[in-house]
Amino acid sequence: MSPDGKLDGRNVLVLTTNYGTEQVELEKPIAVLREAGARVTVAAQKDEPVRTLVSDRRPGSDVAPDTTLAAATADGFDAVVVPGGTLNADRLRTDDEALRLVSAFAEAGKPVAAVCHGPWLLVDSGLARDRELTSYPSLRADLENAGGTWVDREVVVDTSGRHPLITSRRPDDIDAFAAAIVDALDGGGNRG
Repeated sequence: MSPDGKLDGRNVLVLTTNYGTEQVELEKPIAVLREAGARVTVAAQKDEPVRTLVSDRRPGSDVAPDTTLAAATADGFDAVVVPGGTLNADRLRTDDEALRLVSAFAEAGKPVAAVCHGPWLLVDSGLARDRELTSYPSLRADLENAGGTWVDREVVVDTSGRHPLITSRRPDDIDAFAAAIVDALDGGGNRG
């Protein structure tokens, strides 16, 4: 926890599959949020270790989930984070529970954050429409076809809609991404 504990009392849910999540995109936001005082809960498809990858190909660390996507709700949480990793994001975008959860956060006006390939979930949930956002460059056409305005910046915070939307492009942008989530929560976002 940080000395000021600026996110004390804040709760963040992270959505992931059990294989293929980009290691740094899962671990770094969790570490930064916890250091700032937030309680972070990792929800995976199954109650089994999350096997991360580095650059979509090399084995990364295993992360123990706290709950499953099916058991999780947006209630009691202040924001949701969707890490990337091509395999992870491709599976999450068609997972009914992940779609339910990200939509519930958006409906409640709570921040939704997605990095790298994670914005694929925003395409399939309809949350990219009429929003300015970024992603891994190969998703640009998908996000534009879904009605979003894609920009090439390390982090984009769009507050024009019902909920804050925070997106970043790639692992190199993870520090800016994590800081933007902290800022959104520290700025008084909605409490669950």
